[in-house]
Amino acid sequence: MKVAVRNSCLVQPAEPTWSGSMPLSEIDQLGVLSHTPSIYVYRPPQDWAAPPRRIFETLRSSLSKALVIFYPLAGRLRWLPGSRLELDCNAGGARLIEAESGATLDDLGDFSPSPEYADLIPQVNYSTPMAEIPILLVQITKFRCGGVSLTCNTSHVVADGQSMLHFLFEWAALARGAAAGPPPVLDRRFLRAGEPAASGRRSDFGRELFDPPPVLIGETSDAGERRKETAVARLKLTAAQVENLKREANRTRTDGGGAAVKRPYTKFESIGGHIWRCASKARRHAAAQPTTLEICMDVRKHFHRLPPPPRKFFGNGVMDVFARGRSGEITAAPLGHAAALIREAIDSVTGDYVESMIDYWKGIEDFSQLQDLKGPGTNDGAFYGNPNLRFISWLGLPLHGLDFGWGKEIFMGPGAHDCDGDLLVIPSSDGDGSVTVAVCLQVACMEDFKKVFYEDLPFNSRL
Repeated sequence: MKVAVRNSCLVQPAEPTWSGSMPLSEIDQLGVLSHTPSIYVYRPPQDWAAPPRRIFETLRSSLSKALVIFYPLAGRLRWLPGSRLELDCNAGGARLIEAESGATLDDLGDFSPSPEYADLIPQVNYSTPMAEIPILLVQITKFRCGGVSLTCNTSHVVADGQSMLHFLFEWAALARGAAAGPPPVLDRRFLRAGEPAASGRRSDFGRELFDPPPVLIGETSDAGERRKETAVARLKLTAAQVENLKREANRTRTDGGGAAVKRPYTKFESIGGHIWRCASKARRHAAAQPTTLEICMDVRKHFHRLPPPPRKFFGNGVMDVFARGRSGEITAAPLGHAAALIREAIDSVTGDYVESMIDYWKGIEDFSQLQDLKGPGTNDGAFYGNPNLRFISWLGLPLHGLDFGWGKEIFMGPGAHDCDGDLLVIPSSDGDGSVTVAVCLQVACMEDFKKVFYEDLPFNSRL
């Protein structure tokens, strides 16, 4: 898809903001250091009258106001000794790009993430010095049919999904001329950045957390799997299908070792277990194949020994946890077994676990081996492709209804999703209980995955 850039500028806060160095928490700067893109697509109403120029000016003016409130997004990151990062709040500005496309929204199909749509996303040149890279890049693209897409590419070091949604909805309110809501809490000391590690605290997490993901039996590395071509699909589960998956998982409910458990499995655990089983089948693993499901988990509620981060805390409050099993057991056992492995990983994350993890990270002198600095589509860092999966859930997040003055979006989703093993569960925008599973797998596995994904649903949910 060809996109022509018409304008590009740095948008700085409309008023002076606090300036200086803001320490980052260990959670902020461990893991993926690249930008995370998301996309909103809007179909214009029949009375659409705002010319592209006015749309751009509205966005620029309101973004300038929003950056007064969310001023860390206007700053820059810089390296410290030991491959640590800090945030320089210098009002450097966010990049805003205006573009046009000769395509129509219908050309986007079902809006599945695709390399074909890369030009809709503001790109980041990671060969540029870190101190020169904007933390936030936004692109508004006008289509021939009059529709628009709005894509944001945000440094995950500065904010996670929950924090960015707070920013986006406040920005949209300002664009509509409405008053801003409660301001974000920018003090990152809630996650104890820069404070000494507590003495005598036991390490409540397992050291296997830092083990590399398993590779295919008979292979010594993941190099071959990294090179294989991938495909992306968006698979819908109706509300009835989701409920039947939960019912099936709970009908066969165990603790992973065969003992019955009382607490019902959640929608997340049931869908995750189903996907894990289907992927292992589609990949045709040997029965003894070790496989890991990486789970991105919000840990804000797990800070018990300290004042927990407030609801409007702006930063990162997510950590990765890992469910582990063997493909033969996962595929042969009922759905409740896979759900139990996911439950076990999630339940391991206690307040002690999170605080012990942060203490451990604080004692590391060189972060470079624990960081993944990459751009979308690269193969750097830990590989959670075959035989593994990376599972992210947007269930429960306020994703939908982002209105900048031209109505609510017709689609919201990830801007890039092109690494083998990536999974994202997105709730329906109409609140009917259905979900969409965005999945990226190797081309050789995708058709088998789609087939078994629906064939393995409980019988009364396939209709």
